[in-house]
Amino acid sequence: MVSALRLYAEQTFVEQAQHYAAVLGMRGVSVEIELIEKLGSRFLRLNPELALCVDQDGLWLAANGMKMQPDWKGESGRLKRASLKSEMIARACNIAEKPRLIDATAGLGHDSLLMAHLGAHVTLVERHPILFTLLEDTQQRALDDKILHAAAARIRLVFSDSADYLAQQASLVQVVDVVYLDPMFPQRDQNQNAAKKQAQVKKQMQLLHMLLPEDGEMDLGDHLLPLAQKIAKRVVVKRPRLAVFLAGQSTEHQWLGDACRFDAYFQHDLNT
Repeated sequence: MVSALRLYAEQTFVEQAQHYAAVLGMRGVSVEIELIEKLGSRFLRLNPELALCVDQDGLWLAANGMKMQPDWKGESGRLKRASLKSEMIARACNIAEKPRLIDATAGLGHDSLLMAHLGAHVTLVERHPILFTLLEDTQQRALDDKILHAAAARIRLVFSDSADYLAQQASLVQVVDVVYLDPMFPQRDQNQNAAKKQAQVKKQMQLLHMLLPEDGEMDLGDHLLPLAQKIAKRVVVKRPRLAVFLAGQSTEHQWLGDACRFDAYFQHDLNT
């Protein structure tokens, strides 16, 4: 895990840079602030190493000429078009019932934002201090946005390892309606006999892969399914359409799309 990063900022944003450096320092990440004259595309191309940067749009992750942050504002168009009937994820997670939902694989938070927009009360769990801080900054900005405010207000961020958090909820006998799992690296357990050529990874995913390098089978999320089943009436797993089942646990309850599917696991003994 990345434990030290450089943070680039123009003089105008030095106070914001100091704030982010202090927050990340409390979360175990050493940040060295470097003031620069102009934080533009040319500067980023000439500084290819993974770094953070601060500008008028907040905190970003950068490398190889690319910048990335959770783009909740960029989701506004999708949110305006979204409905309980049109979104497969909404049907899979039964969002019509306004569930209490734990997203245990936060990523950039886009799925959680959509589900919160449609009425779910979401606990978003992330263990990586840098990604968590990016999510935290994005949520604060969303709360100031008229379109995003209501959805952002229904999201609670938790800085924790998901396995630890789910185990803690189980020890407290806390039952939730849904646990949602979307593992970061599903391509490694793809059904090789049916797999087709994969499209090039999006830029934001390229940066996430640099920040969160694969470090073994834990990245596939197999260990999260049994933990989630202890506390959730319904566990929903997002998979590439042709991928094998998470943890090898099959289910007949599926919602199928062109590129992905949602597998659902029900715990009827928790529906009391």
